[in-house]
Amino acid sequence: MSSIKTQAPLRFITAGSVDDGKSTLIGRLLYDSKALLSDQLLSLDKSKNSAEVIDFSILTDGLEAEREQGITIDVAYRYFSTAKRKFIIADTPGHEQYTRNMVTGASTANAAVVLIDASQLDFARQPLQLLPQTKRHSAILKQLNCPHILVAVNKMDLLDFDQQKFDAICTAYRTLAQQLGLRQDLRFVPVSALQGDNIVHKSDNTPWYQGEALLGILEVLPGYENVSLERATFHFPVQLVSRLDSDKQDDFRGYQGRIEAGSVQVGDEVRIEPTGRHSTIREIFSPSGRVQHAIAGDQVTICLADDIDISRGDTLLAADSVTSASKKLTATLCWFDQRPLNPARKYLLKHTTQTVFAKVSRVNHVLDVHTLTNVTQSDTLNMNDLGEVGITLQKPICCTTYQENIATGSFILIDEATYHTVAAGMILNFE
Repeated sequence: MSSIKTQAPLRFITAGSVDDGKSTLIGRLLYDSKALLSDQLLSLDKSKNSAEVIDFSILTDGLEAEREQGITIDVAYRYFSTAKRKFIIADTPGHEQYTRNMVTGASTANAAVVLIDASQLDFARQPLQLLPQTKRHSAILKQLNCPHILVAVNKMDLLDFDQQKFDAICTAYRTLAQQLGLRQDLRFVPVSALQGDNIVHKSDNTPWYQGEALLGILEVLPGYENVSLERATFHFPVQLVSRLDSDKQDDFRGYQGRIEAGSVQVGDEVRIEPTGRHSTIREIFSPSGRVQHAIAGDQVTICLADDIDISRGDTLLAADSVTSASKKLTATLCWFDQRPLNPARKYLLKHTTQTVFAKVSRVNHVLDVHTLTNVTQSDTLNMNDLGEVGITLQKPICCTTYQENIATGSFILIDEATYHTVAAGMILNFE
């Protein structure tokens, strides 16, 4: 069993401030692990400057605007594998303006590599202060419950691989983690992304570092496990009602979607929300045909024994499930839009397969990323703010907390006039 878990694919992101070297680190990781094609190697060779230094960032910065400005704007996904594992990397932007893109990449990650540019920090100032975007990204990773955080202290070559400065950065980040309430698995690696120190191979420049190189750590991190979701009670948001021929007496009516939690088998009793009616599972179809049993993550079509009025957005639950439909939520919002939150306006809230009108009834507090304190006087959220809010819905939704289940505990807010996504939310509790 242990070898299977080691081989499980790992999704991870790079996070941190502008110019911390995220794109360069991924490029070096792909280059040193020999995961590049011949045309990519040719592009790298052409990117060498007069000092024969390779620009590894061109492997991930695919937009012309990114190459012109020397920053990452969009999320760049790269796939590679080693003898031990397959990886999906999301290179996310460090610029504050593109925080929403970082949230998108981090929302599905099993691990995060948080880069810190050691050369940008003022070691004369005590206690040592990390950059605001490092704090913001770490706060987002905490809210998204990313299970593993690897802090890569980059550009150590510019500090002559000074162990004391590395230790000072580790202490500063541990303090940050404590202030944010980060309880994730936390590890630190001294690296030089440009030179390749401790990226794929252990570096002779850091004899004082006793840990593994970055790739070695990533190869053995526990991947995503679906066991806890399988053990939860059955939760199935209906995405589509499938009808074959409504004119015939033996009309087929199936409810299609993905099982977000628990398991189900033919003959199980289920409850339909928000109506509260009960029925039993008559048939289950998977893409490969009729099955007797299905688990969390499966895409299925379910047929019930009773003819009940069910439509997209309704939810099938285990008959004994304590989950019920709710119209009032308390949630953490990450605000994406350039226009601030307007508590007087209604927004569209999209949760699983349902979209309902919603109003932010109150702002409990907003996180100040500079002081790491919660500001309670604010009545709005500005672009890239993280805050706790109360939300009132026009119609009830069948949800869980984000801690219980990411899929059923998260949502987005949409501007009903422009259809822009203005915020992403993580449900803390509901009533």
